[in-house]
Amino acid sequence: MIRCIAVDDEAYASEILATYIKRIPFLELVGTTTNPFEALGLIQDGKVDLVFLDIQMPELTGLQFLKICGNKCKVILTTAYPEYALDGFELDVIDYLLKPIPFERFYKAVTKAQALIEPVQTNTSTAAVENLEPASSKAAADYMFIKGESKNKFLKVNYEDILYVEGLKNYISVYTSDQRLVTYQSLRDLETQLPQPPFYRVHKSYIVALDKIRMVDGNTIYIAEQSIPIGETYRDEFFKLIRDK
Repeated sequence: MIRCIAVDDEAYASEILATYIKRIPFLELVGTTTNPFEALGLIQDGKVDLVFLDIQMPELTGLQFLKICGNKCKVILTTAYPEYALDGFELDVIDYLLKPIPFERFYKAVTKAQALIEPVQTNTSTAAVENLEPASSKAAADYMFIKGESKNKFLKVNYEDILYVEGLKNYISVYTSDQRLVTYQSLRDLETQLPQPPFYRVHKSYIVALDKIRMVDGNTIYIAEQSIPIGETYRDEFFKLIRDK
């Protein structure tokens, strides 16, 4: 088991990482903290193998943290600012995750960490994880966080409240019964975070909650008062899915 800690001055960001860590069989969550000095204490005591580290923190930046930490543990950087990536890699981090972090990208980073930290166990543990569906409703929590309009703002959204999601170039709109939430993320990345069932891609620009569908008429889905087209690529699979229900 790889012992992990998430260090971020925003508690929401740490909660997202904690949820992801709990899905992976070869990771053990030691804790989350907004205090980088607390994390340094755990590392000095030899209680941590892998740190998920935010770069921009007020008391001690992630890059300062790395210089103090040295090579006592492995580090995966997290931040909303891609311009810091080069500095991080020069300090020999395993990977660099740009917020908001899709689970698929997170999984790729931790398998790289596993190969470095537990090389003997890589084959066994990786096989175990491959048998999991990354967005499985069995493994996942019943909510997710999406990035808000400011750097460290994240909005909690319960899966059961989502009606459908619309992708528009480099951002998405998440529609619930009473609001529309907009976030900078691709529809493909969000698709890896949503559990199946009830969420299914029905068009290059739409994901719907199957249990929220009011009616299907021809190649159009109706959810509340909204009409959503069923893309030609997705039609056969979608109609097979609803016929089997």
